[in-house]
Amino acid sequence: LKKVVFCANPYEVAKDADILIVMTEWNEFQQLDLQKVKQIMKTAIILDGRNIYDPQKVKKAGFVYQGVGR
Repeated sequence: LKKVVFCANPYEVAKDADILIVMTEWNEFQQLDLQKVKQIMKTAIILDGRNIYDPQKVKKAGFVYQGVGR
């Protein structure tokens, strides 16, 4: 897997990202500090493939948010 990058935590994944696509219900992602994530991302966009976030809470934190199937 030459082009796959493994990360130790969700914050490492989000660093300098243009979009955060969440495709898991793992606790590490459910309990994110959204303000911290927003600060380390290039662009504050979350695509929630598992609908684990409250859309209003994420939008209030300053993200563009889209849940799949909502």
